[in-house]
Amino acid sequence: MTEPLALYIHWPFCAAKCPYCDFNSHVRDRVDQARFRDALRRELAHEAARVGRRMLASIFFGGGTPSLMDPDTVAALIADARALFDAAPDIEITLEANPTSVEITRLAAFRAAGVNRASLGVQSLDEAALRFLGRKHDTAQAIAALEAARRIFPRLSFDLIYARPGQDEASWRGELRQALALAADHLSLYQLTIEPGTQFHTLHARGAFTLPEGDDAARLYFATAEEAARFGLRPYEVSNYAKPGAESRHNLAYWRYGDYLGIGAGAHQRILSDGAMIATRRHRAPEEWASRVERDGHAAVEEEVLSPQDRAREALLMGLRLAEGIDPVRIAARSGLAFEQTIDPAMLAALLDEDYLAWTPEGRLRATEEGIVRLDALLPVLLR
Repeated sequence: MTEPLALYIHWPFCAAKCPYCDFNSHVRDRVDQARFRDALRRELAHEAARVGRRMLASIFFGGGTPSLMDPDTVAALIADARALFDAAPDIEITLEANPTSVEITRLAAFRAAGVNRASLGVQSLDEAALRFLGRKHDTAQAIAALEAARRIFPRLSFDLIYARPGQDEASWRGELRQALALAADHLSLYQLTIEPGTQFHTLHARGAFTLPEGDDAARLYFATAEEAARFGLRPYEVSNYAKPGAESRHNLAYWRYGDYLGIGAGAHQRILSDGAMIATRRHRAPEEWASRVERDGHAAVEEEVLSPQDRAREALLMGLRLAEGIDPVRIAARSGLAFEQTIDPAMLAALLDEDYLAWTPEGRLRATEEGIVRLDALLPVLLR
């Protein structure tokens, strides 16, 4: 039986580039909305023709800043997706938005377009932290945006960044309690990391600031889970917390190594077809991407059939981030390799003995609380 499909649509434009961001986002004084709408619709139609008519479980508008899209563009893409695929009765349609006053005025229009889940890039409820992170909104705007989104959308998520310079456990707990009281059903809580090519990477290398590390960062992580639990949100993935049933279905498709289409500049996709996992990457530069779509119907610049070992590696890297862990039977089905062929058995035994990994009663392999904070170190030695 063919699995349901997830669809990611990338809008690559932002009003400003955040200093921590390494996503494929670009600042433009003017964006030709009609051109990029037509190109997105054409690339979507091209990919739909390739994969055939399948059940569609989720659509995710990411970026960049997709709340800078015209609501008519969002509506057209949702209508196309529903026409090209068999939309699940409870299809999840998420749009990322920033809590600026300009973008908040569009929320009702996005809801009318068919979006049923909003994800707001709040990042902090501390004024100094917002300035440090290069955000264009203040705390009052963030709270107003969350209150508006809660009235408009059936489901609401927002992002916060912690482990910032000088942040201690007490201040983070206070900020997190304030955020949790705003009654979202899903939170993405990310530790600030320094990514190559970002402004923060340059500043950090110069010693302009330092971040909590080691035990200090671990304490912040454990405090995060404790505070979320007070409000009924559980950590179902390393950085994501949700009330039961409110998990992001779209992101679960990635973490469970499901099939997903990626449309737009720089988007990636993975599709299992006739036993082969086909990995596709699209041109990153927005204008060149659009030109290629106009010429060829798509802007794929790299397409390869992943080896069984690469497939198993990807599935393990994603799946062990989940609190539910991984199902060895599914890993074998998606990779074409028996689970025992994908890992180092001696290292697995050692990690189980050290209580970094554990088997569940259902036969799944998961990272323990101590293992989760060490995943980046554990995975390279576990995988063959």
